Amino acid sequence: MSQPNLLYIHSDQHNPYVTGCYGDTLVDTPNLDQLASAGVVLENVYCPSPICVPSRMSMLTGRYPHENRVWTNNHILDSAIPTFAHAMGASGYEPVLIGRMHALGPDQLHGYTERLVGDHGPNHPGGIGVDHGELSGTAGPERVSLEKSGQGQSAYQVHDEDVTVATVDYLNRLGVQKRAGIQNKPFSISVGFMLPHQPFVARKEDYELYVNTMTMPRHAEPFSDNLHPYIKWWREKCGITEVSNDEIMRARAAYWALVTRMDIMIGQILTALRDNNLDKNTLIIYSSDHGEQVGEHGLWWKQTFYEHSVKVPAILSWKGVLPEGERCENVISSLDINATIIDALNSPSLPNSRGRSLLSLLKSEDTDWDNLAFSEYCTYDGCFHRMIRQDEWKLNYYHGQPSQLFNLMDDPNELNDRTDDPKCQDIKNELTDRVLDGWDPEKIKLQMDKKQLDTQLLSRWARNTQPVDQYRWNLLPEMDYLD
Repeated sequence: MSQPNLLYIHSDQHNPYVTGCYGDTLVDTPNLDQLASAGVVLENVYCPSPICVPSRMSMLTGRYPHENRVWTNNHILDSAIPTFAHAMGASGYEPVLIGRMHALGPDQLHGYTERLVGDHGPNHPGGIGVDHGELSGTAGPERVSLEKSGQGQSAYQVHDEDVTVATVDYLNRLGVQKRAGIQNKPFSISVGFMLPHQPFVARKEDYELYVNTMTMPRHAEPFSDNLHPYIKWWREKCGITEVSNDEIMRARAAYWALVTRMDIMIGQILTALRDNNLDKNTLIIYSSDHGEQVGEHGLWWKQTFYEHSVKVPAILSWKGVLPEGERCENVISSLDINATIIDALNSPSLPNSRGRSLLSLLKSEDTDWDNLAFSEYCTYDGCFHRMIRQDEWKLNYYHGQPSQLFNLMDDPNELNDRTDDPKCQDIKNELTDRVLDGWDPEKIKLQMDKKQLDTQLLSRWARNTQPVDQYRWNLLPEMDYLD
């Protein structure tokens, strides 16, 4: 078989459980569901960090955040670290990125040879920020994103509509070249969406699909002193100790609506792929950078290791190569998707990558697979957290605070913390040892303190010199509004 094509679609903050093919009977996601029926659904994929930039940079390099030294949304990935785009380029592809990457710094390609439609934020830390107009503050982990939720328009949807148009146009041009007999090289297209990231605001036609049918969270957790110390602090910090039912229902209805709108745009891209006869020998992958808690456990956004935050959807379809309509329950890291792309495209492996190719596993070949995934979350607020999922067990390690231990086979909703269960001390100690193997929170703190000084100087430079953003989508304040 000749070298395959790649269509890799990557969204922002998509909770896998808000997808039809993952069991949600309310949400309307026919295009993702159809992709799932033509491929393999990965049931247990964990992001390397439950926050945007660290997760995305890890997905690019196949390395954990502490190996990239990218722990926060203000950290810059070293351009000397090769990415899967570099690997694809090394094997003859000309990888194209359309839309979101969320990388900071002067390198806005990281191995891509062409980029259409940039990110909405500044390329440089300290650059000119974004004005969300009427929805100011709603893009971050703040209570205002619940207060200002409902029917209207999110600028992020406008961004993704531009991304969709650019992607469809690119596929149409490839189709013209193919029909003219001048398109011989395989293509590699990465598509970066902003949706369904908050603001929790959706246009009327989508919002009305859910406003009267939306349900409350299945496992809302009242605020109390019984919460884990980090969860209690986080809810206080973000102002979500108590959230009204109206806010919950509006925000959830909008989120479901944004997922549906994203699915419609994915459908437009997949239709263009088929209409141009470009779906033959094409590996199609859909995934996201992290999840969204949508009120479960009394939480919103991400920033935790609960399943709705740290788990991501992942669907792989490759006609004639991967099975159709299958589901894989193995524990997988997003880094493994990186390695799978490289393997499928016969590209050189990334040095120092932690990723493992899934191809043999998904083909049901005799594969020795370690059901293991890590995620980490470190901040300047003193949070040095790391999660391990091994087989049915998950341990959430909080440096200086008690851990959490869950058996996800017996307790998939993470309602029974077994850290103090005498019967679980051996597994708790084993998982703690694995979490701390090669991951030193005190060392990371020192590294982050040094990196903060570098970032402060770079930010001051950008504020004073106002460098031109090489790749930036122009978000206008009037794009964000509530009806």
